[in-house]
Amino acid sequence: MEYSSSRMLTRMKAVYFYIKECGMVSTPELAEEFNTTMRTIQRDLHVLTYNGLVSSPTRGKWKITDKKVSIS
Repeated sequence: MEYSSSRMLTRMKAVYFYIKECGMVSTPELAEEFNTTMRTIQRDLHVLTYNGLVSSPTRGKWKITDKKVSIS
């Protein structure tokens, strides 16, 4: 379980930084970029949204929020 949690956290950080670098991106674009399913990306985005790090101002498009982040 620990390995998959670590992998998930690593992917979520990468998703966050990808969105930060690219600006607004779509869910399918993220799934393709990270070579994973749409459902997996949706779960990652749900966690990032819950923590106030990303938002979806347009359905299916994502951008980072202004929340200050300290990522280790």
